[in-house]
Amino acid sequence: MSTPQLVDEITTLAGYLNAANARFLALIAELDRRKGWAEWGVKSCAHWLNWKCGIDLGAAREKVRVARSLEKLPRVAASMAEGQLSYAKVRAMTRVADESNEAYLLNIALCGTASHVESVVRGYRRALDAEELTREAIQQRDQSLLYYTEADGSLVIRGRLPAEIGALFVRALEAAEDSLPIPKDVSAETSFDDRHHLRKRRVEALATLAESFLAPGPRDLSGGDRNQIVVHVDAETLQHGHAGRCELEHGPSIASETARRLSCDASVVRIREDAKGEPLDVGRKTRTIPPAIRRALNARDKGCRFPGCSFKRYVDGHHVHHWANGGETRLSNLVTLCRFHHRLVHEGQVTTQVLDDGGFRFTRPDGETFESPPVRPADWHELVAAHAAADIQVTQQTAVTRWTGEALDLDVAVGWLMQNASSAKNASAETSA
Repeated sequence: MSTPQLVDEITTLAGYLNAANARFLALIAELDRRKGWAEWGVKSCAHWLNWKCGIDLGAAREKVRVARSLEKLPRVAASMAEGQLSYAKVRAMTRVADESNEAYLLNIALCGTASHVESVVRGYRRALDAEELTREAIQQRDQSLLYYTEADGSLVIRGRLPAEIGALFVRALEAAEDSLPIPKDVSAETSFDDRHHLRKRRVEALATLAESFLAPGPRDLSGGDRNQIVVHVDAETLQHGHAGRCELEHGPSIASETARRLSCDASVVRIREDAKGEPLDVGRKTRTIPPAIRRALNARDKGCRFPGCSFKRYVDGHHVHHWANGGETRLSNLVTLCRFHHRLVHEGQVTTQVLDDGGFRFTRPDGETFESPPVRPADWHELVAAHAAADIQVTQQTAVTRWTGEALDLDVAVGWLMQNASSAKNASAETSA
């Protein structure tokens, strides 16, 4: 294959991929409209895509958003279905496109690169923010604090704070930094304005902040059990669901199945009482799942084991055969579930079964099982054949950007969008009047 042939093959396949993405998004929009994903017991269409299609949860949420937005943008959807627009361009346009500016943005997308489209959309959104929102409103809307672990084990922290919270944070960090001793290997002549030393000391100061908070805890909370809730439940009620005492301490009564769910992974104190309710014997507080088994369970499951669920935090250890009914607290009888799916199991909407290979099968009352289908390698020739059958004509030029190297005039592009938005707003006001 010559280089020109190689280029033609790549650009032609890009067009087929664009058209396939358009079909994919249309099907996602229909599935989301029908709420078909709910039949599998997952929380949203994005969670279903994460499970069934192997798409990252954040990217899945974005695909659902784009899919629903395209329903209101027929020209953009049609151009993508013909293979002319990439998903990257469409995703950017759907953030700001409406019926009044769709044709204008479509022309930019067809004649420019994905970077050009992103620049126009970003500039337009900033202009809208400056016109419609105050600085304070923008700060409150855009505040965030994210953290994640890199491959080398280091923690990356990214944040955007409103001004007053930012000021508090800086003051606290500076105070913590001032409390740190000056390193012995730094002479008096060495300036602490050195960027490398400053960054290292800020990390140490942040560690001091965390340690200082964790030592006493929040001022309005104290005691080792502050994160616990206490449930009083009769043994017969817990074991068989019979009528009896089952209530929160100093609170209302709860369903026996709720108590069974809470007690799957909790501290338990057994109290024997006489006929008058007077305690005869109080046993020691024990964990239903001992720390050693809990560590092994966390290492094995690494989060909720329900198919399609990506939760790794706020999870419970669930006894497949409940301990109140004689189930053993051992690894083979335990599975990690998030709070949502743990409730589904205890509410009888899903049953859990341990498989011979150590896996788990989740079954609905209608008999449908939750098992991921085998993944087979995709053949792009099937994609071409499917498009040919649908009479979608894709050539080596279909997906090629029409940009010829001229500079993007961002001021003109954003200015037109702002003028169009103002005209649309005035027209709407006149119609209402």
